[in-house]
Amino acid sequence: MPKMKTHRGAAKRFSVTGSGKLRRRKANLNHILEKKAPKRKAHLRGLHEVAPGDAARVRRQLGI
Repeated sequence: MPKMKTHRGAAKRFSVTGSGKLRRRKANLNHILEKKAPKRKAHLRGLHEVAPGDAARVRRQLGI
């Protein structure tokens, strides 16, 4: 049986911290930003933790 390959799309979207937590970017910050409030854009910036319900699926795609 060959090794499982890392899902390349997931590898570009998720990262793993040193403590093993999964990090991701939030959606809605790529285009059509003019009509979005500065407060809303500020909350979308930065990295956020992956929801516990999705974490197992993401880990499998990353081969962790």
